[in-house]
Amino acid sequence: MAAMDVAPVSRRRRPVPSLGLRARGLLASEWTKLRSVRSTFWALVVAGVTAVGGSGVVAISMALSQRGSALPRDPLASIFFAWLEYPVLGVGILGVLAFTSECSTGQIRTTFSAVPQRTAVLVAKASVVGGAVLVLGEALAFASFFLSQAVLAGHASQLSLSRPGEVRAVLAAGLSLAVVALVGLGLGALVRHTAGAVAAIPAVLYLPLLVLSLPSPWADRIGRYTILMSAYQLVSLHRQPGLLSPALSLVVLVAWPALLLAVAAIATSRRDA
Repeated sequence: MAAMDVAPVSRRRRPVPSLGLRARGLLASEWTKLRSVRSTFWALVVAGVTAVGGSGVVAISMALSQRGSALPRDPLASIFFAWLEYPVLGVGILGVLAFTSECSTGQIRTTFSAVPQRTAVLVAKASVVGGAVLVLGEALAFASFFLSQAVLAGHASQLSLSRPGEVRAVLAAGLSLAVVALVGLGLGALVRHTAGAVAAIPAVLYLPLLVLSLPSPWADRIGRYTILMSAYQLVSLHRQPGLLSPALSLVVLVAWPALLLAVAAIATSRRDA
């Protein structure tokens, strides 16, 4: 009789964790992976040094060339866009490695076995990578701004957060780095090979800028939909002629990683681990 009472109890299923608890566990797992990989540290160091150091160099060069005169009409874009081309490689590679590092070691099979919903894994990676780089990007943007402000102090058009549009421009600079990191993640999930995905980053970021060499008006008509030119419009205090409005430029900027991640989610759900 006792044995009959115990048998049903032993066959009881364990309670299924709630959706929120599972989501927190998945995010915590992806955060642990991201911060425990050595390449994450070096990618962020490269991004930080090139961002702040590049802004300082450009600001010093601008101060010397404009000594005793006003700065260019849009000095903020001139400084930030000059360095934006370099730290984007660091954060883009970070996004690639967030996915391909697991593929190279075979860890991705374990991840997909633990979480069969592969789209959920990609969403968690995007949330962790995007959130981390967004915080870093905003910190670097404000650090670069204040360094440039100190270098350019005394000029007739010196930088100041009290000027209309400058806070928006600085925030947009940090957002641009997070966008590129998510582009890297999307490429990594699509290619699944570190070298191939890293090689694809310059192709996605820089090759479209070749359209700027086309005769007018095609250069602007096509260039306005590229990542870097959309970021340039957002960082500019004055609307650049030929480009989309800041609001539409923001839509274009966000659409790039959104489309790449959507395609990557479909490909990931259909491929073998």
